[in-house]
Amino acid sequence: MVFDESGLAIVRRAYARQMLALVGVEDDIRLENAFAVVKRENFVGPPPWIMSRGAAGYRDLAATDPAILYQDILVALSPERGVNNGSPSLHAHWLHAAQLREGESVAHIGCGTGYYTALIAELVGPSGTVLAVEFDPALASPAAENLADRPNVTVVCGDGAAWPQEPVDCVYVNFSVERPAAAWLERLKPGGRLIFPLGVPNAKRTARRGRHALYGLGLLIERVAAGFSARSLGNAFFVCAEGELAAEKDERAALVAAFEKGGTEFIRSLRWQEPPSPERSWFIGSGWSLSYDEPGQ
Repeated sequence: MVFDESGLAIVRRAYARQMLALVGVEDDIRLENAFAVVKRENFVGPPPWIMSRGAAGYRDLAATDPAILYQDILVALSPERGVNNGSPSLHAHWLHAAQLREGESVAHIGCGTGYYTALIAELVGPSGTVLAVEFDPALASPAAENLADRPNVTVVCGDGAAWPQEPVDCVYVNFSVERPAAAWLERLKPGGRLIFPLGVPNAKRTARRGRHALYGLGLLIERVAAGFSARSLGNAFFVCAEGELAAEKDERAALVAAFEKGGTEFIRSLRWQEPPSPERSWFIGSGWSLSYDEPGQ
């Protein structure tokens, strides 16, 4: 049986409720509606689709009915690089934490082919704006096509570390880094939020060629009067950035040590370009640190 469009609408609504329920969100009707109306099949290419199984590699999905896509699975976008259309439940958790409002401006860094960009566009509405940045031209081009019917979205093919270039209400990052980019913090408006995955690359590549985080943590950063508040969003394992956002050897070793000691649930602030307190820091990097103290303390 292949679902027609009315049947798929029911499947999408059930999927939306399931993704929110998986992460304990019960009262975010705007987010539920975004998951229910955006068609995932429009963003993952034609069948046969390929599903990621993490360290076990990839396998083809047997069905060609789009209904199979409406579950908490990772669908490959660029399997040779380990790039996937990520976990819907994780993004339900993160987008709920971002608390996007109508009319806000968002920079989506590492947009892939645009599925989660489309959800963000739904959340900020026609009066909001979304800048979608993708480094890989092979992903940025279909993202531009997939999002062409959304006038509030602009797609840019470029280095995510350089964007946004204007102040925004939220920066939403979908690849793992060992340090945040200056633009992500310095171009947040007052009250603006940054969500990004902090991670250490696995020394070994996956079954194909992608390198994912060995340790990974989602962080919610908010620009407040006294600096940047921070809190953990739990484990998060994305494909890793290289170049500017990769740490030097000593800093990487310090980040590994921080992950191995635990205590991420006690992080309360991100200190940017200010002297850290070694005894009150979960991690100290070059020009930034994660502290157990509230901003300004």
